Amino acid sequence: MASSKTSYVCVECGYKAPKPLGRCPSCGAWGSFRLEEAGSARATGSAPPAARLRLREVEASAEPRFSSGIAELDRVLGGGFVPGAALLIGGEPGVGKSTLLLQVADRVQAAGKRVVYVAGEESPRQVKMRAERLGVSADLELIRDTGLEAVLAGLQEAQPQLVVVDSVQTLESEGVPGSLVAVRNATQALVRWAKQSGATLVLVGHVTKEGTVAGPKVIEHVVDATLYLETAGAYRVLRSAKNRFGAVGEVGVFRMENSGLVGVPNPSEAFLAERPLGVPGSVVGLALYGERAIALEVQALAAKSPYAAPKRVAQGLDARRVDVILAVLERRLGLKLGHLDVYVNLAGGLRVNDPGLDLAAAIALYSAVIGRPVSGEMAAVGEIGLAGEVRSVNALEARLKEGERAGFKKFLHPGTVRSLEEALREAFA
Repeated sequence: MASSKTSYVCVECGYKAPKPLGRCPSCGAWGSFRLEEAGSARATGSAPPAARLRLREVEASAEPRFSSGIAELDRVLGGGFVPGAALLIGGEPGVGKSTLLLQVADRVQAAGKRVVYVAGEESPRQVKMRAERLGVSADLELIRDTGLEAVLAGLQEAQPQLVVVDSVQTLESEGVPGSLVAVRNATQALVRWAKQSGATLVLVGHVTKEGTVAGPKVIEHVVDATLYLETAGAYRVLRSAKNRFGAVGEVGVFRMENSGLVGVPNPSEAFLAERPLGVPGSVVGLALYGERAIALEVQALAAKSPYAAPKRVAQGLDARRVDVILAVLERRLGLKLGHLDVYVNLAGGLRVNDPGLDLAAAIALYSAVIGRPVSGEMAAVGEIGLAGEVRSVNALEARLKEGERAGFKKFLHPGTVRSLEEALREAFA
């Protein structure tokens, strides 16, 4: 039995308790309590003081980087890998995380850097088979071990410049592999080693059904960047949810082929390739997807409803914004919608929460209801206010440049129209 001078502290948030608890009542972490003696250096303050450094003494310089060999990934990272940085890549099973990282490992080693691939989920034979399918030419070094201490010892001996761990949930530390404690300890130990050695660390993480990385939130806190690889129709989208060395929200677009993931340098062209011309309810909007301007097709369909309460279905767009647009069309422009089922879709499978698509959605809805198409050379961008006004949006110049690059000749935006009514007159002139 612990003495009266003994307490237990949560290593996640510092919450103290007289006995170890299964779950911390402060931060919710499981198995996070450790013994803390009252007479210890931490409790008594007898530890030597930490070194202090004035801000003017810190040398300010750009972080050195090296390319991943894949332009779309470099874009999301902010210019490439940073030595000593730790990255976490999450995504659904089968989305292409291992494929992408095996391609990266091949190209980085081909550029003259030493790479170690820790295969926790697959056998060396399985990795070899995928490498042959992808055309991997580099003679990568593999570690097929799930013991955390053994993996760290192997990395210390190899001294690589890039380490890929696929996946962090397979490593054995305290507790059962995949448990919150094991994942947290493995992540912290690997990140600590990466900071000390200067190697770039890339961790693969499983995701929950909600789409977030499985495990304690501390995993995302200790890494420098968190990226998610997601499916968008026939494409894969890599987006940054956190990045200490680049822009948050940046996206890269890939296409899955037999040779692996191939970057799509012109997403607008790819997502508009199957756009029908001369069809009511189809309008191109200029969206901001992360930090990237992209032209996307907004589709709308209106049909007589057999129900007392008509359906309102929105895919790819924020359903609440679509409801607001419908209300503005009905109240400010007198468009009768009470007897119609309304469907709005962002073609291509992307999900974009951007107010700049309001104007395109409004024109598409109006076009679908009256049965008249708009010009195939027109694109729209702008936020719709409750009074029916067309409001300004972020990065308007970048959106318009992307529209010009995509081949559009006519643009409706806050600089050309002031209200939704005026925009509709221009669209159907």
